[in-house]
This record gives sequence, structure tokens and C-alpha cells, in this order.
Amino acid sequence: MSAAAATPSTDPHIPVLLAPLLRAVAPVSGVWVDGTFGAGGYARGLIEAGADKVIGIDRDPLAHEMAARWVPDFDGRIELHRANFAEMDQIASDVDGVVLDLGVSSMQLDQAERGFSFMKDGPLDMRMGQDGPSAADIVNEAAEVDLADILYTYGEERASRRIAKAIVAARRINPISRTLELAGIIETCLPRPKPGQSHPATRSFQALRIAVNDEYGALMKGLMAAERALKPGGLLAVVSFHSVEDRMVKRFVQARGGKTGRANRYAPEIEADTPAFEIVTRKAVGPDDDELAANPRSRSAKLRVARRTDAPAGEIDAGQIALPLLKEDR
Repeated sequence: MSAAAATPSTDPHIPVLLAPLLRAVAPVSGVWVDGTFGAGGYARGLIEAGADKVIGIDRDPLAHEMAARWVPDFDGRIELHRANFAEMDQIASDVDGVVLDLGVSSMQLDQAERGFSFMKDGPLDMRMGQDGPSAADIVNEAAEVDLADILYTYGEERASRRIAKAIVAARRINPISRTLELAGIIETCLPRPKPGQSHPATRSFQALRIAVNDEYGALMKGLMAAERALKPGGLLAVVSFHSVEDRMVKRFVQARGGKTGRANRYAPEIEADTPAFEIVTRKAVGPDDDELAANPRSRSAKLRVARRTDAPAGEIDAGQIALPLLKEDR
């Protein structure tokens, strides 16, 4: 029996768009970096598809605790590091591929004590690495104007000022320390959702999670780190779950792929010199009907793939990839 077959089949985190990802990067071989290791679904898929080794990176201690039960079965073909994927080029170099699965995982959402979910009562935490300031620290200490800026910039919440004002009023009475407590405050600021609409706290919780974990900053740094870590011909595959992340990935690949955009919609794209990437997926790849039926979480997922050239690695600035910046950083 193979190591992969010996691994438990029950996985708290279903790897989204794994099949189309493997098709887009086929044939799989050599050394890959899984920069968001999680429950190891992509790493196992890459090994089964032909990768010689996967270097897994994750800042969440839970991911390492879970992996300790099954990674030894792979006889050294999976190597784990506790770090942020923005640091991947300090861990690996000259690799054949990098895969990134952005956002929060199901196993994090499902644990109420992690504080990511507005549907389960738990401490208002949201720290992926379980260190540094928590969501409770931001909610209880940030100025009202800064809270509104976080909610609007990172969550695209149009009622950001109203919600920030309600949070400040509530914390004057007692510190806000629980997820359902915060969700309840947010609910008072917004209309009751119609059937099929998202929970009123969705955008605000997303914004706080992004702020706590510096997710957009890490993505920008991680994309540049991947460019430095990949060998010529190596593949970068990124799965994102909301429009801001997908736009950042798209613009990074375009900018580093030598596509500088158009002066207007009718003008041809301008080719830049020495592109660092060739675009493999001209359009984002989404889930098919079978995957949607098996895993509703995949509904908003988008996959983009690019191939590294032999051009020297470069830098990119926030404006080139539309990195959302808080007012204090603009």
C-alpha cells in the first residue's frame, strides 16, 4: 500500500480546484512548495501526481499538529516548516512549482476557539499563527475612524462607519471579547438578510481577519518570494476566494508577465521587456458542477497559473497589483 493510500481519507479541509490545478501544471515532477499547507490536501495530490518532494509551509501550529500523524508515512517526501509563505524563498530555492491556497481554511473555521466564525461562539481571536495582536485587540483598541477604514478597505463594507460607531459605543460599556457578541453588534447595524444572502457580519469578519493576519501584505510578498524561489520553467499556481485576492494575483502575473495593460480598452496591450512569467491560464479557472456539488466552498474559488521564465527576479509595488492600503499606509 502506498503512503498516500495509507493516509486517512477523512480530511477536514477539502482541497479546492485540485483536479484542474493538477491538469494545468501537468506533468508534475521535481520539488514543489505548498505555501499554505493546511491539512495537506494539495501536497498529497502533488505527490500522487508525480512530484518527488513537497516542501510544506504553514504558520498555523494546528496544521503541524495534524500533519505529525501522517507526514512520516511519506518517508521524507513531505518536509514541513512553520513560517509564513511570504518567506518561502528563505526556505526553498530552484523549485519546480509553488501552489498557494489563499484565505482561511475549513479546519480553522470549524474550531470555535480560533475565533474566525461568526456562526459559532468563541474568543475573538482570528490569528492564523496564534501570535501577535488578535481581533479583540483591534476591536477594543483601534480608533473609530481606523476601525471604519479597516472594515471598508479590507471588507468592502459600505456600512463601515455605522458599524465602527456601534462597536465603539458597545466597548465603552464592556470590552468585546466573543465572536457572537461582535456579530450581534454588527447585525443591529444592517438590514435582516433575505433568503440566500450572506450573514450581515461576513464582510466585517473578513476585514478583521485580513487585518489581524496582514493577508494582503503577505500575498504581495509571497508572490514575489515565489518568483525568486522558482526555477526557469517552474509553475506558480494560486487559488483565491474573493475578488480582491484574485485581482492582485491577476495583476501580478500580468505585470511580471510583461503585460503592462492598455491606455484604453481598444488599444493593444504593451509588451514589456524580459517578462518573468508566461501566463498559462488566460482566464481564471473555476469549479465544475461535480466539484460544486461535492464542495460548496469551491463556489467562489479561482485558479490562475503562470510559468517562470529565465529572466531575473524583480520587484513590484503596491499600485501595480492594486494592493488595498489603509489610510495610514497610503
